[in-house]
Amino acid sequence: MKIITAETAGFCMGVARAVRLVEEALERGEKLHTLGPLIHNPQMTAYLEEKGVISIEEISQALPGYRVVLRSHGVPKAVYDELDALGIPWLDSTCPYVKKIQEIVRTAGEQGKVSIVVGDPDHPEVQGICGHCGGEIHVVRNQEELRLFLQESQTSVKKDYILAAQTTLKLVEWQKCIETTKKECTNFSLFGTICNATALRQSEIIQLSKQVDAVVVVGGRGSSNTRALWQVSTANCPAYLVETADELRAEDFAGLASVGITAGASTPAFIIKEVQETMSEIASVQDEMSFEEMLEQSFKTIYTKEKVTGIVTSVSPNEIAVDIGTKQAGYVPLHEYTEDPSAKLEELVKVGDELELIVLRVNDVEGTAMLSKKRVDAIAGYEKVMVAEQSGEVLEGTVVDVVKGGVIVLSNSVRVFIPASQATLSRGQALEPLLKTKVQFKILETNERRRRAVGSIRAVLKEQRKVLEEQFWQEVEIGKVYNGSVKSLTSYGAFVDLGGVDGMVHISELSWSRIKDPSEVVKVGDTLEVTVKDIDRENKKISLGYKKDEDNPWTLLSKQYQAGDVATVKVVSMTAFGAFAQVIPGVDGLIHISQISNTRIGKPSDVLSIGQEVEVKITDIDLENKRVSLSIRALLEDARAEEEATAQEEAPQVMEFGPPEE
Repeated sequence: MKIITAETAGFCMGVARAVRLVEEALERGEKLHTLGPLIHNPQMTAYLEEKGVISIEEISQALPGYRVVLRSHGVPKAVYDELDALGIPWLDSTCPYVKKIQEIVRTAGEQGKVSIVVGDPDHPEVQGICGHCGGEIHVVRNQEELRLFLQESQTSVKKDYILAAQTTLKLVEWQKCIETTKKECTNFSLFGTICNATALRQSEIIQLSKQVDAVVVVGGRGSSNTRALWQVSTANCPAYLVETADELRAEDFAGLASVGITAGASTPAFIIKEVQETMSEIASVQDEMSFEEMLEQSFKTIYTKEKVTGIVTSVSPNEIAVDIGTKQAGYVPLHEYTEDPSAKLEELVKVGDELELIVLRVNDVEGTAMLSKKRVDAIAGYEKVMVAEQSGEVLEGTVVDVVKGGVIVLSNSVRVFIPASQATLSRGQALEPLLKTKVQFKILETNERRRRAVGSIRAVLKEQRKVLEEQFWQEVEIGKVYNGSVKSLTSYGAFVDLGGVDGMVHISELSWSRIKDPSEVVKVGDTLEVTVKDIDRENKKISLGYKKDEDNPWTLLSKQYQAGDVATVKVVSMTAFGAFAQVIPGVDGLIHISQISNTRIGKPSDVLSIGQEVEVKITDIDLENKRVSLSIRALLEDARAEEEATAQEEAPQVMEFGPPEE
């Protein structure tokens, strides 16, 4: 087995600088605190503790006479201010790349720009960066969160944006964010703040992982750049994340021709060297011994079967203790239970659970046996995958990662790669919405030697859609009502997915009111209740209606008004012969020029203006020809007639007296 170590593995410039500053201060006899871990590597933290460095979480914990070292990830400006106010001396080991981002957001805040940082909002580097911006700043984890933020924030006030990245962000995610920003926003400044070392390591391991059968990533599990190296490696081959050489298992590399080694930017050189030496020993043994022979040798001290049944006796964050019915105490480390290094064992298993396991290592001196559930699941799962390739069986799994060129689906403890072209029904669809969702897929090909599998979600979706399409054409009829999802918009209408078949709602069928574009009424993704208006079975076309008869404004008008009623209307347009006014939304009536005033006028605008609200009398409603006649003059005449009648009633009566009778 060939061992290839990446050229850029190990300390980056920022980490090396931070460690050097601390070691130099110790040589000068200084007493030091680190405010949180200096770097994300537990072995290095332990090394510094042995040297007398005491890690504290809060400034209030600082002891007299100690100097506080600010971590390489950086801290908010408020921390500097608090240290100075308390008179506590400090040593700044912030990475220069991080300092650069802090300065960028500080300047942006002073200029009134909005800062957007792509990264993990819980990471100390990102929290420190936010603490240096005096203006508006937002943190987004990925492309989708960035897209949503830009769409929401630009609906109100136009703003200037700056876009920066956490130094350890995955290059693939950063490129996606750049593309999204260019699509959604024109007034922005772009700052490529991913650390050169991070970018170089990721690029190098992507190429190396395509050339080897497996990759070992060395570094702290709390290190974001180390996790990023592990994630990009898994797209091309099996990858194992280990903190020390003790976690390496010979069985992981049985039968492999080559293995690559890389390390996070905070991994000390001595740990990398130990991993290299251990891998060389494993390679030497495996060159002389087959996988089956190694398993047999590891099993024979306890039993003759490959698998054992264990009963869970206790669960801790890092391992599960099991009773396997022998004198050895069995245990299952976290990394041998699941592929997810951030999983919480307490949520996955309980005391009393029964597990099928494989013995990996026996220590008769200590009386322990290391066991693996992951291997049992993977063996059974891969066998099922290979059978599914031949049978065409549909499998189910969860999308656990979106990688360059596709997605990774975890099914029966097997990681299946789904190329982008096979991940969705239509090419070009975004892959991010698939993350953490359950999907069905078929196996296209397998590589038993490398235990790799390639699948297709699209193949299942096409089959399902074909079944739905056949069922649809058997049942569809004019007048039938469907609930469908808006699939796309054109200038002349909206295409709606009815479940296997697309139908079109013409723009004239979207609203009773006149609209210029379908987007005024619906948007992609909306669920609509539509009615089949026409069917062209020969050309497989469906015409749909969306507007409802009960919403017809002329129907509403007939229920609300009749000829002779008085209404308040709004002038919407004018012509030489009169003014049109909105009676209710969707219905305009005509006030003829002769009906605007009770005196002769030259043109409607002499009396009325667009937008003006006036009271009118509805003199006629012609539902058949969709016409309404309105009159202001009629109201004026009615008012005058009423005044004359009132005046006549109130006028004093004159009595006539003749000559007296004789």
